[in-house]
Amino acid sequence: MHQETMKAAVLQAVGSIENLHYTDISKPEPKPGEALIRINAAALNHRDLWIVFGKYAKIQVPAVLGSDACGTVEQVGDIKDNIWVSRRVVVHPGLFWGNNPRAQGKNYKILGMPDQGTLAEYVTVPVENLAEAPGHLSDEAAAALPLAGLTAYRALMKQGKADAGETVVITGVGGGVAALALQMAMTVGAQVVVTSGHDEKIARALSLGASAGYNYKATDMFKKMASDGIEPDLIVDGTGGASFGEWLNLMKPGGRYVTYGATNGNPEHIDLRKIFWKQLTIQGSTMGTIDDFRAMIKIYDQYRLKPAVDKVFSLAECRSAFHRMESSEQFGKIILKP
Repeated sequence: MHQETMKAAVLQAVGSIENLHYTDISKPEPKPGEALIRINAAALNHRDLWIVFGKYAKIQVPAVLGSDACGTVEQVGDIKDNIWVSRRVVVHPGLFWGNNPRAQGKNYKILGMPDQGTLAEYVTVPVENLAEAPGHLSDEAAAALPLAGLTAYRALMKQGKADAGETVVITGVGGGVAALALQMAMTVGAQVVVTSGHDEKIARALSLGASAGYNYKATDMFKKMASDGIEPDLIVDGTGGASFGEWLNLMKPGGRYVTYGATNGNPEHIDLRKIFWKQLTIQGSTMGTIDDFRAMIKIYDQYRLKPAVDKVFSLAECRSAFHRMESSEQFGKIILKP
């Protein structure tokens, strides 16, 4: 029997964006419990870039990267799931979370290496990972939601418990997670303060409703924030690094600090006295459950929010899309269309 093929962006080896090749691979077939999705739009995440440069655990190549997609269900592996056929869906990118809502189990993995990801014309995923795409969103905007929206929702709402009237600091606001966290924080009535290394990204965040913004490349950002009376109830941070201690100094007593990433590495030292005396909560967060995913989609549906889409590339232009992410030029999500 002739095996059907499809186009995909395949990472042949780690170390360089030039190792991504737009080529033909076998089209997947859905097993029982799975759905075959024709991808209308996919989005990039920093995870994809880290894998390209070999900065990720247990890398296997060749690999089709990509964790985010909006598409149409073309086929299911089990007749009982026929209700999904022809529906426009977004894909929950976390596979096999497990039974504990507080943390993922040991079999947990993220779509897009080792399993075939969304930077292709088709992908198969478990039916339980499907959610109807919000009707008011284009394919491109819906594809921007899954991984970053899920990460932002769990960090901000589930772990951070953002509330009305609170001062919420969201760091690195050009990134996908931070831009979506800003939108969600607005829906609960929080006062949102953002940071970025780019004045134009701060201006964009202010236009989206942030009440203040600070450039961390400017002279002593933390002194300026303190003199402006910024006292965060909640900090949602994906950067880590040396600024961790500064955030502890700035935080309101009883405040919460949620970390969902450490792009700047580990803090050099941690002042435990500051944590216990100020009664601070330090909380980790990564990805989220299917319930978190559906709750995030519901917020975007209910408030008719539109995630920021940065730039749209064709899948054949995958290298250009990765170069844009590498240069940190983007505000919001970089989209690829097969």
